[in-house]
Amino acid sequence: MMNFELSTFNFQLSTLDVVGAAIGLVFVFSEYKASRWLWPSSLLMAAFYAVINFRIGWYANMGICLYNFAISIYGILVWRGIIQGRGRKSEVGNNASDLRPPTSDLQERSISSCPLRYWPWLIAATAALTLLFYWLLPLLGESTLPWLDGLSAALGIVGMWMLSQKYWQQWLCWLVSEPILAYIYFTTGYTASAVMYVVYEVFVILGIIRWKKESIS
Repeated sequence: MMNFELSTFNFQLSTLDVVGAAIGLVFVFSEYKASRWLWPSSLLMAAFYAVINFRIGWYANMGICLYNFAISIYGILVWRGIIQGRGRKSEVGNNASDLRPPTSDLQERSISSCPLRYWPWLIAATAALTLLFYWLLPLLGESTLPWLDGLSAALGIVGMWMLSQKYWQQWLCWLVSEPILAYIYFTTGYTASAVMYVVYEVFVILGIIRWKKESIS
């Protein structure tokens, strides 16, 4: 894909940056609505931002983009109830194909609250991943903000897993990470992406209210 750059009002805008930001806005609006379309847009956004993060040497979050691509596929299956679903299962027959419930019996997962027993593990995972990225990034020699890079990457990993499970508290991860991402993208010249994350923060607040209200537990 050709990448054109536009300089205006001392800001640098590139085709890749603008397109990635547009896909990101589709993703966050779909996430707010709890729409299935968030996963296809997540796949596209992960691909675009993997390229952007590679270009600016933000390797931790490039890795997160690859992780997001994989977990988006997992999220599609979970939300549709194909794996770990809450719907009915058919009786097991003689054929191996009978182990899979019919599509008509699948029930889409509802928004719920993350069980309390998961929180110590999620907090520990976030802390451990932050330290891991902080240690690893200087070895790569490109990250100028290893603490912020590492924390946002850790929150991204935990947040996307929680989103795949449709827990409303996944928004709390983005509540912390989006200002960090906006700051880093702005300081590295990706203005459209920085603006996207500012807008994203507004959707985060709205998402917390909406998802918590619709949560079944």
